[in-house]
Amino acid sequence: MHNDPAVTEARLARVLDQRIRPAVHARSVPLSIGIWEVPGEPVPVPVALRARYRPAGAGDRWGPAWTTCWFRISGTVPEEWDGLTVEAVVDLGFGATEPGFSAEGLAYRPDGTAVKALNPRNTHLPVGAPARGGAGFEYFVEAAANPVVMHTGPDGLSFRPTRLGDRAPWLRDADAPPAEPLYRLHRADLAVFDRTVFELVQDLDVLGQLMHELPSGSTRRWQLLQDVERALDAVDLQDVSGTAAAARAALAPALAAPASARAHRISAIGHAHIDSAWLWPLRESVRKVARTVSNVTRLMDDHPGFKFAMSQAQQLAWLKQHRPEVYARVGEKVATGQFLPTGSLWVEPDTNITGGESLARQFVHGKRFYLEEFGVETEDMWLPDTFGYNAALPQVMKLAGVRWFLTQKISWNTTNKFPHHTFWWEGIDGTRIFSHFPPVDTYNSELSGAEVAHSERNFQDKARTNRSMVPFGYGDGGGGPTREMLARAARLADLEGSAKVVVESPGEFFAGAVADYPDAPVWVGELYLEFHRGTLTSQLATKQGNRRSEHLLREAELWAATAAVNHGVPYPYEALDRLWKTVLLHQFHDILPGTSIAWVHREAQETYLAVIGELEQLVGDAQRALAGPPAPDGPAVVFNAAPHARDGVPAMGAAPRAHRPAATTPTRAGDDLVLENGLVRIVVDGRGLVTSAYDLVADREALAPGRPGNMLQLHQDFPNQWDAWDIDAFYRNTVRDLTEAESVRATDSAIHIVRTFGSSRIEQTLSLDRGSRRLDIDTVIDWHEREKLLKAAFPLDVRAAHSTAEIPFGHVERPTHTNTSWDAAKFEVCAHRFLHVGERDWGAALVNDSTYGHEVTRDTRPDGGTTTTVRLSLLRAARFPDPDADQGRHRLRYGLLVGVGVPEAIVEGYRLNLPERPVPGTATVAPLVSVDHAAVVVSAVKLADDRSDDIIVRLYEAHGGRARATLTPGFALVGVVATDLLERPLVHDSGHTVEGSQIRLSLRPFQILTLRLTPGPATRS
Repeated sequence: MHNDPAVTEARLARVLDQRIRPAVHARSVPLSIGIWEVPGEPVPVPVALRARYRPAGAGDRWGPAWTTCWFRISGTVPEEWDGLTVEAVVDLGFGATEPGFSAEGLAYRPDGTAVKALNPRNTHLPVGAPARGGAGFEYFVEAAANPVVMHTGPDGLSFRPTRLGDRAPWLRDADAPPAEPLYRLHRADLAVFDRTVFELVQDLDVLGQLMHELPSGSTRRWQLLQDVERALDAVDLQDVSGTAAAARAALAPALAAPASARAHRISAIGHAHIDSAWLWPLRESVRKVARTVSNVTRLMDDHPGFKFAMSQAQQLAWLKQHRPEVYARVGEKVATGQFLPTGSLWVEPDTNITGGESLARQFVHGKRFYLEEFGVETEDMWLPDTFGYNAALPQVMKLAGVRWFLTQKISWNTTNKFPHHTFWWEGIDGTRIFSHFPPVDTYNSELSGAEVAHSERNFQDKARTNRSMVPFGYGDGGGGPTREMLARAARLADLEGSAKVVVESPGEFFAGAVADYPDAPVWVGELYLEFHRGTLTSQLATKQGNRRSEHLLREAELWAATAAVNHGVPYPYEALDRLWKTVLLHQFHDILPGTSIAWVHREAQETYLAVIGELEQLVGDAQRALAGPPAPDGPAVVFNAAPHARDGVPAMGAAPRAHRPAATTPTRAGDDLVLENGLVRIVVDGRGLVTSAYDLVADREALAPGRPGNMLQLHQDFPNQWDAWDIDAFYRNTVRDLTEAESVRATDSAIHIVRTFGSSRIEQTLSLDRGSRRLDIDTVIDWHEREKLLKAAFPLDVRAAHSTAEIPFGHVERPTHTNTSWDAAKFEVCAHRFLHVGERDWGAALVNDSTYGHEVTRDTRPDGGTTTTVRLSLLRAARFPDPDADQGRHRLRYGLLVGVGVPEAIVEGYRLNLPERPVPGTATVAPLVSVDHAAVVVSAVKLADDRSDDIIVRLYEAHGGRARATLTPGFALVGVVATDLLERPLVHDSGHTVEGSQIRLSLRPFQILTLRLTPGPATRS
């Protein structure tokens, strides 16, 4: 016997691949095959079962991109196979493609019930265990010809532009001819499943991988080397089946050797991360979910100890709607404790861009679905793949009854390795949530020896605790866990030289981990992903659709609730529930960030248009009911949905008002145009650049000397990889200032500027209202650049130590310096409605209606002053995965606030996003609730979801300080209860008391408070 591990490993790899694995299904006979090609979009299963199939066979090509082919496979079990385990082996032509990124199939019985899926690593279908000789069988396989949009090559992933990501012409136009088929049916056989050979494969697989991972000088490694050599010697390559038992016997002692009592403990969680849309459309995600769930529930039948965690309530809702028989299987396995609804969210959303109230509703709809459908109270937030996590989330989680948080994505950091895998995460209000990052660095583990060993080596908290987690299973339609993975888990449960692997639930892992490590370290603030920074800007139209929908939902709930309480107008419960769920779905972390194929974003734009139209109708109906009859030539009733009063209109109320505050008329000063209103003076030169933004009250210039504001800048934007996802720091190396203007002209109320460059055109309208410190910049862009990044720069004459950016339910401060690698890595950051910079007694801010990507830099001038430059990222032009991303016409608004602090920036951010609405009428509409403290912001007013008369008010402290305030209802008040996000009473003190008809509030910095107000019986008519 030789002593060269490399030789043994090479021998093992070849024998396994070429002899032993094929022997698992060595005895086989061909199946009869029929094919029916679906002309267009997928069809219901009953339609396919009745279709006419033509004869087909192995080697036949099928499937133009995005089409579906149905295969009818049938056969008869040979008599000599009576009593054996028999399976159908079907390879749709997967090749070596990664599971989830090529063709997929789902098999059905003739009665239309789903059996299990077919994937690149999972090609078998059950026939009989044991089979009956002479028995016939028939399956129908729905095969999806999903194109491989993102290729894996020898140098890694390929991000070349492709048209495969858009809806194929033949799916839009019945007369369009289909393209060439993508796939070729490779195999369709009836075969004997040799259990002994299968187990030998798993034995050799586990021991061989363990041997490879052990240190070169390890005694255990050399022992395994000898054991594997003996087993391979025992195999007769011409009679694998007949000699497999002897080979297994040679390995039995090695497999029986127990792990150290103090070995690292890995909780293996069955999992299949399924992107609700990404390199495929939403409709295909519905089918991916059905395939995966069919797979895992079938696997549970054969493996009672197997547990599988599935997040995203939306995906189970799809099953309930589209595949009730598969959904029924979920219910069965939830009852046995094997199928584990998890995650607490409607989808796994982006948490940088999604608004605060939307995040609350993600929990409301996710948790409520699990409670109502399965009686399960989820306690974790499961977000393995989202691109960064805002610092408000710990409090939002706690208010939803969530105790634990999991992600893996921060391991993708490109600059700084996150220092912990198990820790307490503290949010902006001080709330802490116990958190874990699986050190395996993947959420699609195969439980390979390399992954298990990496988990133990990589675990950064091993000095204090001995537990980590591994989510295992193929995702994105790859079918989830496999029987091979479960076989590995069984062997690794207690094996010398390896960590101990135990299959259990997320709850079991977290309960054990927090008990073992209650004093885990604390990480304070946002979890910033040092990667995928371009997701803050890609696909502007999708982001605008979300921003507009979020604010319209606020308005619709507010005015519908007001109309219901004041006038008995029926509250649109069903419509709002449906619209919320639609918006929540599109906050998924590959839709809202702009990283899906063209098909997804085209559909998203269509959906947002429909959502916005319906919400506008709901808002209009409620406001017309509230405004009262119009008076001839009378003033309009102006509705203000913002949480702050303005121009004689109360917050969240309405009042008649004859005129809107007028905009300042531009005047000319030499070659310059000037906007001045007594508070601010704006000077625009002949190039259309803002050369001065002067605070007349403070007698101070906002712009740095010689540095114009609203400078539009164009950068080359071609990251090394992940085009729509990434902005790499070297984009700053080249910049073109767009200083040339086609025209600069004044109107009665604004300055109008036109610029053309490349193939694009920008029109900007600059205006300044009387009594306002906000220069409004209304921008229309006809964008036809490729691989470019457009920014708007404002060099400000302030020495700002930090910037303040709005996030959900508050704001965060980030250093403007780059003292550390952590600071330097944040060269593109997220802000919602505002970003502020300033000194102790003076500041400036930028507000926007649809921009999330921001950049803050500073430099010292020769005169010793400091310039702090704030730049908004307006548009990108990435070409993968959508080669036409962002092309076309866009309208967006942003504004420069001069001489303001953070409180004023908060107010103006809301005002820009919630414009006044004049409605014909004469009535004054008192707010349902009013608050007497500017720091206390009301984020939602609605009727209770249980359809009682109760009114739900959610508010938060927005300034970052303590706030004592009074909440006054606009109706007779019977009772008040503080609730969680699901509108259930809280057991702990919430910081409110009731005094007569008023509610006294005492809020800590950034505290979120939800109150359930019970009105008097005469309130609703």
